[in-house]
Formats: sequence, structure tokens, C-alpha cells
Amino acid sequence: MRTGFLIAIAVSAPLVIVACGGEAGPTQPAAATKLVFTVQPTSAAGAQPITPAVQIAVQDASGNTVTSASATVTVALGANPGAGTLSGTLTVAATQGIATFSNLRIDRPGSGYTLVASAGGLSGATSVPLAVTLTFTAMSAGYTHSCGVTAAGAAYCWGYNEYGALGDGTATDRSSPVLVAGGVTFATVSAGGLHTCGVTAAGAAHCWGENGTGQLGDGGTIRRLTPGLVAGGVTFAAVSAGKSHTCGVTAAGAVYCWGQQGVFTPELVAGGVSFAAVSAGGSHTCGLTAAGAAYCWGYNSSGQLGDGTTDFRFTPALVSGGVTFAAVRAGDSHTCGVTAAGAASCWGDNSAGQLGDGTTTNRLTPGLVAGGVSFAAVSAGDFHNCGVTAAGAVYCWGDNSSGQLGDGTTTTRLSPVLVTGGLSFAALSAGSGHTCGVTVAGAAYCWGSNFAGGLGDGTTTDRSTPGLVVQ
Repeated sequence: MRTGFLIAIAVSAPLVIVACGGEAGPTQPAAATKLVFTVQPTSAAGAQPITPAVQIAVQDASGNTVTSASATVTVALGANPGAGTLSGTLTVAATQGIATFSNLRIDRPGSGYTLVASAGGLSGATSVPLAVTLTFTAMSAGYTHSCGVTAAGAAYCWGYNEYGALGDGTATDRSSPVLVAGGVTFATVSAGGLHTCGVTAAGAAHCWGENGTGQLGDGGTIRRLTPGLVAGGVTFAAVSAGKSHTCGVTAAGAVYCWGQQGVFTPELVAGGVSFAAVSAGGSHTCGLTAAGAAYCWGYNSSGQLGDGTTDFRFTPALVSGGVTFAAVRAGDSHTCGVTAAGAASCWGDNSAGQLGDGTTTNRLTPGLVAGGVSFAAVSAGDFHNCGVTAAGAVYCWGDNSSGQLGDGTTTTRLSPVLVTGGLSFAALSAGSGHTCGVTVAGAAYCWGSNFAGGLGDGTTTDRSTPGLVVQ
């Protein structure tokens, strides 16, 4: 039997394409129809550039980026839960179909901000919700307002603002933090009676608010709603705002003061003492030398100068008792200091038990605060004081009519009581009728009188325990 193979051979004919009306060209991109957020962060720090940078793509109906598009894209705030303001470059031309916004900022804290994007002839877009937060490194409680500085050096204030102490360009009270206007980056701020001062890392001092006694140091007596540079060109290491005067210390140890008694620009404090720190109180001032010697000057009707008399002093007088202090703080009509070993002493007016010695008797020289608590720092208010331990526990004593001692009551205390809540504080500041502190994590809390929103919790309700500042 013969075996055979069948072989099939297929021959392909060439494919001929005939173009009508001319040669075929490249495929044309689809038309741009809409905007889409392609990079949209969900959190940002207040008054700082939103990172990573917001990006918006120009796309066609199928969701492809139209790389040839150069549309001009504008962004604005949509949802605005914190009544914030969007700043930065708000209009950008797309490059290869992408509009990048590298310096957008929102000034006020809040959760749920959104951005909306628009461009002529295209459908707009809305971003995912964005939370704007504040992380504080320092706090200062004043008479009826409070201020803090963020890790990035932005200053925020809240509370009573009739005289412009909040520095936001208005005279409107605020119950939550508002950004101090002017774009100045501060190292520290100090809230006084009805004014506030801050110093930059380079040592430039700025003040704002009430100026009837020249406490802003700008040479006049006109209030300022935004920061104004202190006159004289002095470079300060720190400034301290008192009730109606201000003082600053230079890196070389010279102290200058202004306000009250016709002094409208910084004037060198006489006496030739070199100071490491200064604290301005109600109508007196105290300074500390590098060796720990405390000096005070000014009004002394209650013995707040600590020199054993009630005589006014127009130059620094050495505080009696021979105590070496690590820090001193001037209150309204009293003063407190803490040693390197953590022992707190106070002197002066004791009408509300603010000296913490278990009595209401004035003292003309330092007296040890009762209770045996070892403090890392103390802060003197009008009629109360607070101290923080190395472990972050806060104790307060004195007047408690508005809950400023933070122990859950309104009972005046003649010796230190623990602030409730179990929070660990890195620093604190006692004001007139309220107290504020910042935790090691940068969260700010205030308690006590909430007149005009000075606690910053979004209300005007007094608190006898720490309440979180809106941030």
C-alpha cells in the first residue's frame, strides 16, 4: 500500500489599503472635557504649604490625561469648616495636562476642608476632605486672650480682641485660634494685658494690640491690629509682655523696657546688671542673672519686689533671702521663682493665696510654696500660679473663681492642687483668670475663664478642667 501525504500551501495576497482624499495622519487626542484631582493630601499643617503639592489633571471623557492641554486652572475653598482662608498661587496653567499647586496654604484649623478646581470650558472637580491641624511648641496666656507658636513658627491667638491683641487685622473676638497677620515667623510670643509681643529667631521684636502707654514700643500710642516692629533696632533674645509695659533681654544680658511712664521706645534698664532672663508683670519687672540672682524693680506696694520693703524701685533691687533661682516670673502684684532643685518660692500680694504658703498674708521676701512638690518651671498669673513637674504634672494654687486651677472646682486653694485630666504638659502659662498648657505632643489645652473665647475651644463657657484648644 502506498502512503501519500497531502500538502496544502496557502498563498497570502498583499493587503492593499487605499486612502481617500490624501495620506493617513497620526491619531488625534480626544478632546479635554474635565478636571480631576490626581494628588490631593488629606492633612496639612495650618499656614504651611500643603504637601505633597496638589495636582489637577486635564482629562478627556475616558479619563485619559490630555498631555497637550495647557488650560488655566483655578482652585478655591469648597467646604470651609474652620472659616479659613486659602492662600498661595491659586491659578496655574497646566503643563502637559497637569496643573501643580506648590504653595497652597489654609490658615485656620478644621476637619473637612475641600478644594474645588475650575477651568473655562471644562467640568470642575472637588477634592477629598482635608484636615488642617496645629502643633504648638509654646503657649502664653494673657489677660483675656491667649497665643501660641507652632513648630513652624506661625503665631496664633484667640480670645478678646477689641484692641487688636490677636493680631489678625481685626478687632473681632475669636473663640478659636486665628493666624497672626504679617507673615512673620516667630520663635516665641508673649501675651500681655491687652497687647502681645513676639520675637523672631533673628531677634527682631514685634508687638501689636493696645498701645495707650506705649507698650508696643513703636514710638507712638496708637493701637495696632497687626504686628509692628519695635523701634530702636535692638536684637532681643526674648521679650515679655506685662499688663501695660514690655521688656526684652539681649543675648549680651542688657534689658530694655518700654510702656508706662512716658517711655514709648525701648529704654535700657539702669544699674549695670547683666541678665539672662526677664519677666514683666502687672506694674513691676523681674530679671535673673546667669548666676541665678533675682532682681526686681517697679511698684512694690505688696512686696512684689522681694527686697523686704514696700518701697518703689526705679532700678533693679536684689531679691532678699540669698536664694539662687533657675527662673523667676512676675505676676500682677506678686512674683514666683523656682530653684534648680525644683523648690518654688513666691512673694508679694497673697490676698487670694497665690503665694501658695497656706496663708493669705503678704510676704516681702521669698517664702517656700507648701506641699513639697518639685517643679521644673512655674508661671505667675494675676492672682494664681501654676507649676509643672519634670514628669509633666501641673499643679496650681490661688484664686479659682473661674476654674483657673483646673482641679474641677471653683474653690480657692492656698497651696498647690493637681490639675485633673492626667495630661502630661511640657510647658504652661498662667494668665489673668485662665491657664494654658501645651503637651509634649504639641496639643494645647486651656482652662478657667472663657471670656470672649480666651480658652480657644470654640465656646465662651468657663472650664474648671483642661479643654482642648481647637487645632
